[in-house]
Amino acid sequence: MEMTAQSKTAKQTKKVERIVAPPPRHWVGDGFNVHGFFPHGPLTGERMSPFFLLDYNALTDFPPREEPFGVGPHPHRGFETVTIAYKGKVEHHDSRGGGGIIGEGDVQWMTAGSGLLHKEFHEQESNRKGGPFQMVQLWVNLPAKDKMTEPKYQTITNAEMGRVKLPLGGEVEIIAGEFGGVKGPATTFTPVHLYNLKMKQGETVELAFPSGYTTALLAVEGSALVNSDEKLPVNSLALFERDGEQLRVAALEDGIFLLMSGEPLNEPIAQYGPFLMNTQAEIAQAIDDYRQGKFGYLEG
Repeated sequence: MEMTAQSKTAKQTKKVERIVAPPPRHWVGDGFNVHGFFPHGPLTGERMSPFFLLDYNALTDFPPREEPFGVGPHPHRGFETVTIAYKGKVEHHDSRGGGGIIGEGDVQWMTAGSGLLHKEFHEQESNRKGGPFQMVQLWVNLPAKDKMTEPKYQTITNAEMGRVKLPLGGEVEIIAGEFGGVKGPATTFTPVHLYNLKMKQGETVELAFPSGYTTALLAVEGSALVNSDEKLPVNSLALFERDGEQLRVAALEDGIFLLMSGEPLNEPIAQYGPFLMNTQAEIAQAIDDYRQGKFGYLEG
């Protein structure tokens, strides 16, 4: 009887569902040349919930230019954008007067909520110098009850992130959620864990999330073995099955791995461009509000 009880409480492995090679790049404006990992193919918005979109600008060298690289004013409603800077700096402004610069290692967590206009460019000085640029943008869906919440920003500097040291000199940076009893600074509307695993060659990290959570790992730098037997090459994404709780990451070389895990919303999804709602009627309302200028004004 004791063995049966122990087996019920033992954590089961979250098996790898698939390893996704980097999709062909596409441009967002002229400043972000991204691999769009989802929502595409089997990685639908429903499958990846509470996450909806992952754009990854793999390491790219941009030439020096006076005119800023980027994307001009565009609307958002119904979700959050999480921009993580690995190389280079991003400057952003919105129609409510918000703005700022995130540098290497920093995060901008923007809650679009009821709606605003937004623009993002390479920061002016770094744009003039040119050089390496590497970014992630992740869309986190908002539950129906919070879709029309007041827009806000969370600027999270690298120094503000939670940290857990690893034995060989690496560390886990906690942006949101909790790891090893250490919490990240980001506030979220539903349970979300977001970490940078900054690992040295030969280092191993054991992670555990509730069964049922959507969990994925992006190899930003370096490659890793996942659950001891699945190789995750650089610039690729590992998607885990929802069943199971525990997973293991072993760095084959020094690297950075972006870990995302969250509780699915299990709500209808209606999306049109930069609007992410629950029904087509809400999409139509968002388009109408945008056309009527209710999202404000933002100079290009």
